[in-house]
Amino acid sequence: MSLTIDPDTLLQAYQMGLFPMADEDEAGEEQLAWYAPDPRGVIPLEDFHIPRGLRRALKKQEYEIRKDTAFAEVIERCADREETWISAGIRQSYTRLYELGWAHSVEAWYEGELMGGLYGVAIGGAFFGESMFSRRTDASKVALVHLVKHLRERGFSLLDTQWSNPHLKQFGCLEISRDSYNEQLKHAVQIETKF
Repeated sequence: MSLTIDPDTLLQAYQMGLFPMADEDEAGEEQLAWYAPDPRGVIPLEDFHIPRGLRRALKKQEYEIRKDTAFAEVIERCADREETWISAGIRQSYTRLYELGWAHSVEAWYEGELMGGLYGVAIGGAFFGESMFSRRTDASKVALVHLVKHLRERGFSLLDTQWSNPHLKQFGCLEISRDSYNEQLKHAVQIETKF
């Protein structure tokens, strides 16, 4: 049985600095856990760094970028890996958030095929990045660059990556304390803007 989370619970959790991940218990049953990492990974929108190699890829303009045209496919591909926390219940829960206008995808298309993308949740001026995938060189990175550009244009102030890792650090991802994150979060969710 896949566990789903109702939209109100998910939205309230994000505003409190929490997010869910699915796992299996010892009996192989799906279970959900809530996380609030300390430190927390964020990409400062004004200090977003585009690595030199990616700049060259962006100049080629090989990818067509779309938003919210293939959300279900993006989350499905993000989950399509050997180990994943994106269970069937998580997919259903976030697809429902997408249908309600809270979850979004940024997609990189190449010759009519979806080759990379990311998805997350937007509340006020906060975007909570959930996952990304790539089936072709630089596809997810190009989607991230376009996400940051879009968030800046819309007046967002927070791009939450949950954790930091070497892949995200090349874009300027920082680790900040939970207190600092909660302060930024409190401000960001009050910003009046739309994704």
